[in-house]
Amino acid sequence: MRLTWDQPDDIAFALIDEHPDADPLDLNFVTLHDWIVSLPDFDDDAEVATEGKLEAVVLAWHAQL
Repeated sequence: MRLTWDQPDDIAFALIDEHPDADPLDLNFVTLHDWIVSLPDFDDDAEVATEGKLEAVVLAWHAQL
């Protein structure tokens, strides 16, 4: 499955797998962005990330904890 910025829940699940000990509320947006674009299945333009898209990922990730 290819991940895009419009899939915050799927990105969150992938981040949980890649960084199981991380707390999304402790991450800054720069680190979060780097982690997302480094995911093997991420296939979107890294430059179109917005604060809102990153916040959606954090909220989806936090909801899964």
